[in-house]
Amino acid sequence: MSDRKTPAEIRNGTDVSKPRSDKSAIDAFVRQARAIAATGERSGRLILAIDATMSRQPTWDLACEIQAEMFDAVGGTGSLSVQLVYYRGYGECAASQFVTNTNALKTLMTRIDCRGGRTQLGKVLSHALKENARGKVNALVFIGDAMEENVDVLAERAGELGLKNVPVFVFQEGHDPVASRAFKDIARLSKGAWFRFDRNAADALAKLLGAVAVYATGGLPALEARGRREDRLMIGHLSGKK
Repeated sequence: MSDRKTPAEIRNGTDVSKPRSDKSAIDAFVRQARAIAATGERSGRLILAIDATMSRQPTWDLACEIQAEMFDAVGGTGSLSVQLVYYRGYGECAASQFVTNTNALKTLMTRIDCRGGRTQLGKVLSHALKENARGKVNALVFIGDAMEENVDVLAERAGELGLKNVPVFVFQEGHDPVASRAFKDIARLSKGAWFRFDRNAADALAKLLGAVAVYATGGLPALEARGRREDRLMIGHLSGKK
């Protein structure tokens, strides 16, 4: 393995080839130690849930394209297993097996088309609780734009997920006020985070999904160690600073 340091490593103060004794050197060492601890061989299980009712087709197509960011963000620092959950039509809510590579997940997603129907987020939250009982689920991601269910029931499920340390990261498209209130409550009660996104801002959504994946495999220390803008934004939400 090469001992050469990349320009990025040097800029970030991780080049320790020259002895230093000042505070910046100590800070650099601490960052390195944290990075090693946070990005050792870890595995995370993440549920990716998407509203696949008819209005969601453009966003479903977008999710197909950017979902690879979750696996890429984790990279060689650990392993990520992702389960796809979706609802559509009249009472259809289905879950895949957990997969560990982007091609498998994209294959699953491209086989599904959106169909008209009402929201079924309650089923998604209940499924996450059952899945966590079988094996630890580190995070639940939900992408949607509407809410047509009993919010009190959803809040109860979200609170249960929070007690089980399964945070829900809600990505809301659009500005529906009913959905906004419900989604924010779900994120808060589960100790997760809520974000609004525009389907035209694919890059921003991809980066945030990557940050969730890093969190799923290494928690807050992994986000702090990676330290990208989206990681800092996620840390702010999770720590209640946003």
